[in-house]
Amino acid sequence: MNAPNPPASLRRQRLLLVLLALVFFGPVGLSFWMYYGAHFHTARQVAHGELLEPARPLPAASLGTPAGSPTSARFMRGKWSLVLVVGARCAEACMKDLATLRNVRLAMDRERDRVQRVLLGEPPCCAVAEIKAESDLVVAWADSDAGRHLLELFPAVGEAGRFYVVDPLGNLVISYPAGSEPKGLIKDLEKLLRLSHIG
Repeated sequence: MNAPNPPASLRRQRLLLVLLALVFFGPVGLSFWMYYGAHFHTARQVAHGELLEPARPLPAASLGTPAGSPTSARFMRGKWSLVLVVGARCAEACMKDLATLRNVRLAMDRERDRVQRVLLGEPPCCAVAEIKAESDLVVAWADSDAGRHLLELFPAVGEAGRFYVVDPLGNLVISYPAGSEPKGLIKDLEKLLRLSHIG
C-alpha cells in the first residue's frame, strides 16, 4: 500500500527550508572550497616536476649569509621559493642555474613578487661577490646543525642542477631533476600561482 502524498503546503514548507539552507550555507561552502580546496589540490596540478607526496614541512631555521648577518628563521615562508641547493664547490654551473631561476621568476611577470629565489648551500659556494650582487636572491649557508638538518629534507640533494619548489607555508612540494626544461617549471609555477590563495 502506497503512503499518501504529503499535502501541497507541507511540500512547499520543505522546499522553502531547503532553499533557506542553500541561501545561508551555500556561500559558506563555496568560499571554503575556493579557499581551501584549491590549496589542497594545488600541488597535484604540476605536470613537469616530481611531486613530493606527502609534502615535506621544512623547519624554521635562521642560517648564516655571505653578509654575515643571519637570515630570518622564516626566510622560506610567505612566498613561493625556487630553491637551488649546492655544495661547497660550485662555480659556473651554479651561476648558470641561478640565471635560469632568475628567468623563471621574471617570466611570472606581474606575479613575480610572489616568488623568491633561494640559494641554499655550504660556504664557500659560488663567487660570493657575484651572488651578493643578486638583489632578489636569498642566500643561506647550511653550515650549522640547523642547516644540515634542513638539507637532509631535500631529496637527491647532491645532484647538481636540481631545482626545488617550496610553498609559502614552508612545505617542500616539487623537485625538478637536472636538465629539466625551464619552460616546464614556468608552466607549473604559473599554474600554482593561479590556483593558490596563499603567498
